[in-house]
Amino acid sequence: MSKKQRPLHRKAVFHTQLFFRKYPALPYILKWLCISMIIGGLAGTASAGFLQSLEWATQFRESHIWLIALLPVAGFLIGLLYHYYGKDVEAGNNLLIDNIHDPKEIIPFKMAPFVYLGTIVTHFFGGSAGREGTALQMAGAIADQLSRPFKLDKNERKILLIAAIAAGFGSVFGTPLAGAVFALEVFLIGRIRYNAIFPAFASAILADLTTNFWNVKHTHYHIDLIPKLEFLPILYSVVAGIAFGICAAGFSRMIHWTGSVFKSKIKYPPFRPIVGGIIVALAVFAMGTTRYIGLGIPVILESFKQQLPFCDFALKMIFTIVTLSAGFKGGEVTPLFFIGATLGSALSLFIPLPFGLLAGMGFVAVFAGATNTPLACMLMGIELFGAESGVYIAIACIVSYLLSGHNSIYSKQKIGEAKNRRYDSDGGRSFSDL
Repeated sequence: MSKKQRPLHRKAVFHTQLFFRKYPALPYILKWLCISMIIGGLAGTASAGFLQSLEWATQFRESHIWLIALLPVAGFLIGLLYHYYGKDVEAGNNLLIDNIHDPKEIIPFKMAPFVYLGTIVTHFFGGSAGREGTALQMAGAIADQLSRPFKLDKNERKILLIAAIAAGFGSVFGTPLAGAVFALEVFLIGRIRYNAIFPAFASAILADLTTNFWNVKHTHYHIDLIPKLEFLPILYSVVAGIAFGICAAGFSRMIHWTGSVFKSKIKYPPFRPIVGGIIVALAVFAMGTTRYIGLGIPVILESFKQQLPFCDFALKMIFTIVTLSAGFKGGEVTPLFFIGATLGSALSLFIPLPFGLLAGMGFVAVFAGATNTPLACMLMGIELFGAESGVYIAIACIVSYLLSGHNSIYSKQKIGEAKNRRYDSDGGRSFSDL
């Protein structure tokens, strides 16, 4: 650099430093916007491919029902894959949550293809599972590979994983606002990590835009009738929320208990999905219906249009618990949507609210109680069903959250702020410790 250039260089450096002092948040915003663009693009593309594959697998299975007889064989192959090659990623969503609390080694990239393959196989051969777990794990495994190139420290890796969860959730359901808040809420009950709020929202929105860019369509739900906001409808909503909270707690407890039974009775892990697959396949053929396997989207849509029997939510709960506890892959959330929507629709027999509204309330409220994410579920309800139902959705989610107690489908979720005094001394403990 020449003598004439040095003063100009010093002046430029001075003005740059002055600019960043005036706008101290700008480097943070630029850095995380760049990272969020990458996360959003990759997670959104992964979700788009996964959703298309899932739709194909579902349609093919429904056209070839005999494939369900092979569910035990498919389960054995999934069990072998994870037992011999995927033990370090078998924890799934709990591994992501655990790394947000205490980042350790970079999450192996193989988690993404393993869970994708396991979930598609589960649905192809007739298991009852969801899709959120797969989207979150794919996004988390892909995003964590950015930790080294961007030289992220432990605290920044926490933010990265939160952003990845937001991107995966927001893109797979088409609800970016709920996805962002879910990622901020899910790992620590009662507290939100605000230093991750920008990356979470940016990643979720960009991922949703990417999924839409690939022309992947999400399911649309509609509530026909929403009553005027008065005392009695509010009271009925509280009563419904109590039922949803009890259902959520029951599901969380049963899935953990059933999982422990499979582990204690069947020591060799690949044999567990064989037993689970036999139970599910025999039940499907004995009942003569595929109503309770797969995602169950047609039944969820049906719950918004007519009053359904109570057996629908109970049977879906049983099929899902057996499928996932035995070691098949997928998520719990879409089955929870099914369980909540059909329970809400059935409750219209006793609760004088429109069955469509009760189905929408149950759709998100059972999910809120089972994952302890009431704010995300309120937003999801508004994104999916419209703001007109917002107050009823909020009441159901809050009551369900409170009534579900300290139970969760995620064992590594920790208590940041207890729901009641009984657990005040347990701040920071995970559900696996309680």
